[in-house]
Amino acid sequence: MKENIKASNTDSFDHSTHQEFVEYYANESLSDSTINRMQGIINCVLRNIESSRLNQKLDIADIGCGTGIMSVMWARQGHTVYGLDVNEALLEIAGQRAMEEGLAIEFSLGSATQLPWADQSMDVCIAPELLEHVVEWEACLKEFVRILKPNGILFISTANKLCPIQQEFNLPFYSWYPSYIKHYCEELARTTHPQLAGYAKYPAVNWFSFYQLRKEFSKLGMKAFDRFDIMDIDNKSDFKKAAIKIVRNSSLLRLFGHICTSGLPVLAIKNK
Repeated sequence: MKENIKASNTDSFDHSTHQEFVEYYANESLSDSTINRMQGIINCVLRNIESSRLNQKLDIADIGCGTGIMSVMWARQGHTVYGLDVNEALLEIAGQRAMEEGLAIEFSLGSATQLPWADQSMDVCIAPELLEHVVEWEACLKEFVRILKPNGILFISTANKLCPIQQEFNLPFYSWYPSYIKHYCEELARTTHPQLAGYAKYPAVNWFSFYQLRKEFSKLGMKAFDRFDIMDIDNKSDFKKAAIKIVRNSSLLRLFGHICTSGLPVLAIKNK
C-alpha cells in the first residue's frame, strides 16, 4: 500500500514502529469503544458546524489518523477526507481499509508541525490524541488554524494534566508527576522500557489543561469550548441536563469537573 501514501516533510522523523504498537492499534481501532468514541467526535463536530455547511460535502483533515478509522467514517458519509500520520505502518493499514471499501481517501506520511495542505483549505480539522506526543505542539496549533477556513472547526483530544487518571503511561497518577520525573520516564519509554508507554515511538511529552489551550487558541483567533460546553444534552434525563447546566454556570464546578474527568476534548471555531 506504500504507493497510495504521499510523503510529506518526512526527513526528520522516524516513521518506523514497534510491532506490538501496530498490532494493538490495528485491533483497538475496530473495537466498539473506539467506533463509538469516533462517532461521538463526528456528531460533536456536526452539531457545532455552521448551518450553511451542514448539507455540503466537507473537506476534512484527519491528523494523526493512525489506521484510518475516523477517515473511513467521514468518507462513508460522502465527505472529502485527507489523513496524515507519522507512522508508516499504521498508514498502510489505513490505505488498505479505504481501498477495501472503495473510498478515495488521500493519506500522507508526515508531521503535524508541517501540514501538506493549503491555507484555508479545510472545513474541519481533527487531531485526536496527538498534541501530547509532539514536542513542538505550538507549531501544530498554528498549522491547524492555518489550514482551516473561516468558521472552520477544530476538534482535538489530548492528555489532561488536571486529572490523575490517564492512559499514556502505565504508571499510577502519572499526570501529577513533577516534570523532571516525567522526563525520566519519557526517556525510559523511548529507550529501554518501551512498554511504559504502550510501545509508542513518540510517547506523550506534553500535558495540558483546558484553560491553557483556551488561552493559546485565543491568541490564534479561535474560540475554544470544553467538554461541558460541547456535550449533547438533548437526549439526557432532566436531572443530567440540570446538572450540566449548573456546571456550565459555575467556574469552580467546571474546574472540579476537569479534575475528575480523564482526557481533554476541546472544540475550537476559527473566527471569520
